[in-house]
Amino acid sequence: MRAGGLRSDPAGYAIVLAGYLLMAATAPLVAFTRAPTGVVLSLRMAIAAAALGALFARRGYLADWRRPGNAPRLLLMGALSAGCALLFFVAIRMTSVAVGMLLMFMMPVWVALIAPRVFRTRREPVVIPALALALGGLLVILVPDLVSGVQVSLTGIALGVAAGLSYAAFALVVKALTKRVAAATTISLTEAALDALFVLPLALWQLADTGYHLTLRDFVAIAVMGLVCTAFAHTLWAEGTRRVRVEHVTIIGYVEPVAAAVYAYFLVGQRPSLWTVVGGALIIVAGVLVILFGTAEGEPSVAELAEAEPI
Repeated sequence: MRAGGLRSDPAGYAIVLAGYLLMAATAPLVAFTRAPTGVVLSLRMAIAAAALGALFARRGYLADWRRPGNAPRLLLMGALSAGCALLFFVAIRMTSVAVGMLLMFMMPVWVALIAPRVFRTRREPVVIPALALALGGLLVILVPDLVSGVQVSLTGIALGVAAGLSYAAFALVVKALTKRVAAATTISLTEAALDALFVLPLALWQLADTGYHLTLRDFVAIAVMGLVCTAFAHTLWAEGTRRVRVEHVTIIGYVEPVAAAVYAYFLVGQRPSLWTVVGGALIIVAGVLVILFGTAEGEPSVAELAEAEPI
């Protein structure tokens, strides 16, 4: 038993971690393909939506949409997801990969500050040191890029901050939705479908502007991203977010850039540096801290929340 008499959920943490490890393969796969980013994002999400829709677009999915208050929240979630991805992409173009990643992964800081107020919970003592370790690990990983490749752009920095805030808002909206929908697939299917729709204009513009023709290499990479790194991984993440404190979920998310570096070594031959190894170790320690010393939530069920005041 943990503090407050609540039992931990090891399976929930394992599901969250598995989701992040699968999502981490996205960045190396993007590097593996040469297609424009908007095209990759839109096709990836369309493939994920098609796969999830074929398996799970049943009566229960429509019932989740019809439940009072769910439709606007699901639409907001999709808009935040697509907006976050686009803001991150533009921020990287206007600054650097290192700066963009640093600002994007400030998200757990915003969640740690906001989540206790949104969900009316007490902030756990373990969250602050774990968050500091994880953020420190990310800084260590990015040291070489931050020292050698920083480009100063106030607009780019502002967009990067906006991307991190959008990501935090997305995580909080998903957390609230997990208590209002019957299945995690409602969230992952909706996110994929709306992302594909929202990014489609950019994808069409990039295709028309560049005249790019997709190759077999592109189709294979995008299909893996859509089916494994999105459809399956995002469903795991949504289910894990249902069972684990959202602050813990976002801190564990720092494992994503670490795993991405490992995948990049095998996919595109990018050998992890000593900075990556040391920073990754700090991030792993942070994840272990929240798993071992964090407390579970003991939140009410979907049925109970359906009758309660919406978040």
